Amino acid sequence: MARFTPRMVLFDLDGTLVDSVPDLLVAVNAMQRELGNPERAEEDVRNWVGNGVERLVERALTNDLDGTPDQAAFEAALPVFKRAYAESNGKHSRLFDGVTQGLDFIRSLGLSVGCVTNKASAFTLPLLEQTGLKDHFEVIISGDTLPLKKPDPAPLIYSAGWFHVHPSEALMIGDSISDVKAARAAGFSIVCMSYGYNHGKDIRDFDPDAVIDSMTELAGLVGR
Repeated sequence: MARFTPRMVLFDLDGTLVDSVPDLLVAVNAMQRELGNPERAEEDVRNWVGNGVERLVERALTNDLDGTPDQAAFEAALPVFKRAYAESNGKHSRLFDGVTQGLDFIRSLGLSVGCVTNKASAFTLPLLEQTGLKDHFEVIISGDTLPLKKPDPAPLIYSAGWFHVHPSEALMIGDSISDVKAARAAGFSIVCMSYGYNHGKDIRDFDPDAVIDSMTELAGLVGR
């Protein structure tokens, strides 16, 4: 028997559907080289992503998950990163195993489907196009679509309103503590992927409703 019977399913993007770290690594190191700073390792960038490009730039500049750089250094670096990321975005990213099958299954149920990400729209839409995912979603909420982004519940609540679905009939699929916090505050159910970007912490420690290793497992969790 299905554990979840939603009318609407929202998917996070980075770390849930797409491994975008290879693109971000290229951009981070292009920024670092242009600024005369040391390049960063992929494992560090993988640990830093998930809170938007501004926070990634701060972490890359300081080589620290909790770092805050000099404001002038940050203001000089951010446009360099954005220019580099516009060049690399989508070129090295890949879908996680099972994503296409999982999306196809959810759509086969006739459910409303959306994407809610903290990535800015200038990067979200090209990435969805490059990976062939864009047409899976009826609504796409990026990090700059609304004044607030995850972990604030606003993007989830907005999406529920857009589909005329009560939060109790909504399911979020994500990978991070931001997704869990947003879903809980919005009144959504939340399923997390075990493989995502959560700053090196096990997502199970944050008590989502379920944790899965592949989106092929949605077939055993979600029904009408």
